[in-house]
Amino acid sequence: MGKLQSKFRKRSELYRASQGEKADNAFDSQVVQYEPAHHGSINTVTNLSPDLCVSGGTDQAVVVYDWKQGRMCQSFQGHNREVTKAICYPGSTWIFSASRDKTVLMWDLNQGDEHIQEFCGHELVVNGLAISPDGRKLCTGSRDNWMCLWDIESAKCEQRQNISRNLVTHVCWVPASSSVVQTSEDKTIRVWDSRTWQVTNTFPAKQYIQTHCDVSPNGHYLVSSSNGFGGQGCEATLWDLRQPGCKVVEYRGHLQTTACCMFLPMTPGDTVRVATSSHDSSVKIWDQNTAVCLGTLALDGAGPLVSLAPSDSTNLLCASFNNGLHHIQLDQGSHQAQGSGAVSGGLDIKVVARF
Repeated sequence: MGKLQSKFRKRSELYRASQGEKADNAFDSQVVQYEPAHHGSINTVTNLSPDLCVSGGTDQAVVVYDWKQGRMCQSFQGHNREVTKAICYPGSTWIFSASRDKTVLMWDLNQGDEHIQEFCGHELVVNGLAISPDGRKLCTGSRDNWMCLWDIESAKCEQRQNISRNLVTHVCWVPASSSVVQTSEDKTIRVWDSRTWQVTNTFPAKQYIQTHCDVSPNGHYLVSSSNGFGGQGCEATLWDLRQPGCKVVEYRGHLQTTACCMFLPMTPGDTVRVATSSHDSSVKIWDQNTAVCLGTLALDGAGPLVSLAPSDSTNLLCASFNNGLHHIQLDQGSHQAQGSGAVSGGLDIKVVARF
């Protein structure tokens, strides 16, 4: 416990509780240090609104944070093991959190600090969460090989399906669709029909475990990421969902497991981009169609970077094991980016705040 307390004490010294105070370290002189959202590693971050994010980690808390103002809004306590995933239903104040305690809890930012619904039935850690486009159904996936479909209002499990060795790592609902996509430790990507709760397509197995996936806003493309080491297997892959199993391009360049992959919101006339984060402590931005790396931000000492939450085309939140949450800005400029981290590539990427 002494080492753990010492670690948290050092973090408290690094992060300044008073809003807007900057660190003394010259390396971080351009980075605003806000009150930390968590004590310990952060496993997941997502957007609740343009100003608010939701995160969870080893401290078992689900935190709502105003990342633009640098202040904590709410800390939900209800899980008794670390939080693995958090998602929000767009346009609402609903929050869902999954945990190693085998449960999923539903929270409402406008209804106090107690969870309003509990989804129980998995036998191992829940790693996958997705909400149907109409906000009525919740899909969950676990290392117990089960994919489950729940009615949100009643918290009843309506559909269950067990597939041998399908250790689920992530789940996405395809926009404006009845389809659900999931990645697995068995290296396979599966597409489910939520109406029949049957697998409709299985992508060709990759060589390495599939860690994460994301679906493009138009529902045409899927990006998945892989584990690996020494530069082998550490790629992300773009697939065409209109031609199941059709691989478009691969994004190669990370040196360790690519833990997260996300489509970035785009502005008219701009390059369509994909963001990835890795256990090698770097974030990379890619041209979606050509797989050219547009820029790399190395966050030395941050440890594995396991979750990304794009807010718009120029702002990105990143969760780390060692250094909390990072607010990253993307700028298409010719000048060298300032702030924390080493940058390479044509896109300027900088950390402007940590919390």
